[in-house]
Amino acid sequence: MRSEQEINRAIEQYSDMIRRLCMIHLKNYDDTEDIFQTVFLKYALSSVSFENKEHEKAWLIRATINACKDLLKNFFHSRTVSLDEIMEQPVQMPPDDREVLQAVLSLPAKYKDVVYLHYYEDYTAPQIGKILGKNVNTIYTLLTRSKRLLREKLGGDGYA
Repeated sequence: MRSEQEINRAIEQYSDMIRRLCMIHLKNYDDTEDIFQTVFLKYALSSVSFENKEHEKAWLIRATINACKDLLKNFFHSRTVSLDEIMEQPVQMPPDDREVLQAVLSLPAKYKDVVYLHYYEDYTAPQIGKILGKNVNTIYTLLTRSKRLLREKLGGDGYA
């Protein structure tokens, strides 16, 4: 079990990243907050000894992605509709940004994770490979395919 000081430092340092990653997968604020708490509870109770800050960050990313996948596989979650989806609220985002975000969110999960880690968290392909437990060439392939899919969805070379 970790000390309160260590837990508070991790929350302060990684909370934005964890929330963004959850929102990409879950597209729901309430589920994001649930997973956020679950991940940091798991971190607090974990006895894993981290080699360095990057190892700790990679562990948190992996724990977050796994928790999101578990929630999405949950029977209750797959059989209900969020109130957020029912209520149409105007989005405070420029149309071009909204279009890009919708295109990224519509990608299959294996592309979404790679795109997020590469473009939003600035990880290199070898680093993403270690985090996701995949071969670096697989990561390059996923990035190339995701760019092609985004180009097709957005209609041209101006975006990707």
